[in-house]
Amino acid sequence: MIDSHCHLADEAFSADLDDVVARAMSAGLERAMVILAAGDEKEAAQAKRLLEIWPEVRVGIGVHPHQAHAFAGSPERAADVVRAQFAATPAARAIGEVGLDYHYDFSPKDVQQAVFRAQLRLARELGRPVIIHTREADEDTIAILREEGGGEVRGVLHCFTGDAALARAGLELGFYISLAGIITFPKAGALRETARMVPLDRVLTETDSPFLTPVPHRGTRNEPAHVTLVAAALADLHGLAPADLAARTTANFHTLFGP
Repeated sequence: MIDSHCHLADEAFSADLDDVVARAMSAGLERAMVILAAGDEKEAAQAKRLLEIWPEVRVGIGVHPHQAHAFAGSPERAADVVRAQFAATPAARAIGEVGLDYHYDFSPKDVQQAVFRAQLRLARELGRPVIIHTREADEDTIAILREEGGGEVRGVLHCFTGDAALARAGLELGFYISLAGIITFPKAGALRETARMVPLDRVLTETDSPFLTPVPHRGTRNEPAHVTLVAAALADLHGLAPADLAARTTANFHTLFGP
């Protein structure tokens, strides 16, 4: 089993990182995809420590839309920062998380879009998949993926909370759909119905930890070991044994991100 998206380099895990990794391994996790904010030295240092504990970890590096404002004067500089850190990080496998977030006003929309486009062009240049964050910006996200992806950029719509139309648009672009602990929430019936329509060869599971802790651990810090609960919920939707679902999502991860 694999947690395809988590933030183990976050300070929320700095005090007990060894224990968190031990619990992940005990839960049967092969590895995790850890997301790093490009240019964040503290996260890079914790990621280095993490890789010493858990060498199988893989890394995604990108400028999140919340931080896009830092590159307002030169969106291409965001791609330069990611390119340099990617080259210096042997475990790096993806550009991300990147995308658009119109829910918060941390970065102007036009700046978010320009920084997003620059990183998609970088993904094409490097031949790497992208990890997409989209919130209340689905139409613009898909439009930019179509325009800048050029049919070449693969990736994943992470922590998917959209509707069937967004899922279909992502699938048509060749993207994977990643489900997080939200599918265990009592009021997430519509999301569960959308998740049910995603082909099993295009689905991933994640925690997005330390956020979005699944039932029955709501109210506590999330961590990679809890991806087993996401997998169990998804398996139930498809009428599969959790072990079979985990095997499929693990294979999907390797197909998208490589070794």
